[in-house]
Amino acid sequence: MNISLVTGGAGFIGSHLTNDLIKMGHKVVVIDDLSGGFKENVNSQAVFIKGSVTDHKLLEDLFKTYKFDYVFHLAAYAAEGLSHFIKRFNYTNNLIGSVNLINESVKHKIKCFVFTSSIAVYGACPPPMREDMIPVPEDSYGIAKLAVEQELRVTHEMFGLNYIVFRPHNVFGEYQNLGDKYRNVVGIFMNQLMQDIPLTIFGDGSQTRAFSYIGDVTPHIANSINIPEAYNQIFNIGAEKDYSVKELAETVMNVMGKEGLVRFVEARNEVLHAYSDHSKAKNILGFKQQYSLTEGLTKMAQWAKTAGIQKSEKFKEIEIFEKLPPVWLED
Repeated sequence: MNISLVTGGAGFIGSHLTNDLIKMGHKVVVIDDLSGGFKENVNSQAVFIKGSVTDHKLLEDLFKTYKFDYVFHLAAYAAEGLSHFIKRFNYTNNLIGSVNLINESVKHKIKCFVFTSSIAVYGACPPPMREDMIPVPEDSYGIAKLAVEQELRVTHEMFGLNYIVFRPHNVFGEYQNLGDKYRNVVGIFMNQLMQDIPLTIFGDGSQTRAFSYIGDVTPHIANSINIPEAYNQIFNIGAEKDYSVKELAETVMNVMGKEGLVRFVEARNEVLHAYSDHSKAKNILGFKQQYSLTEGLTKMAQWAKTAGIQKSEKFKEIEIFEKLPPVWLED
């Protein structure tokens, strides 16, 4: 039986990936510090360890105890816009934590290290973004993700550690943290709608993204380790069609069956148009989008209504307040 470590496995994407791996017959060990995830998200068949990838001593013990075959690294604080204002926190959690895992993976001769990077590495590259483009990230989160990608490349060249990198984009679905006001716009909109407060849109809402349902993403991440051609490659993965944030807000209202107001606030520093080409994933992984935006949002809305309103907590470790969007200072 294959034994897989899933970091961030109590979080949104990690919990779905854990379910996929268990269906594939893997024994799964989840490590998560519960800073953005919830223990109830973790499959009962998985072993759950509360802890952080920044704790290298804990990781050393875990690798010795479980003798993992595969590592799926999803633990990260994925808030692109906020990352400008939490640089130390961002690099500690998203870069140093990743290096701790890479070190142990080399020492214990892991078969493959699967890393969820982000479309954020491309920055303002002209869409559709392709894996052969030179990434120029525009925020600290994207820089950290790109640094880990490069670290995996040189580690493979030096020590032979196999890796697969995924660059998902704007993923949404069940188990998303509805109470995080800094990231995951779909969850933010649904949470605001259930509270009868206006949906917050930065700028005029014309910025476009390809919002991707979770069911189109994690099955391919899980199965990638069974495809030799995928090893030591980078893949974009996510929805094919892009929509404006304003269109998203209207669709969320439709699937929730509730009309709401929209509150336009000052535009923030962000890439205006970001969506990817998926030719490589189609050719090598057999990727095919199964869910339209409306179908995915409908499934998430059903879950969100059951999960209910979640409280938005203020991020307590802001390092730079200059140019911080005022809406993020509100209660």
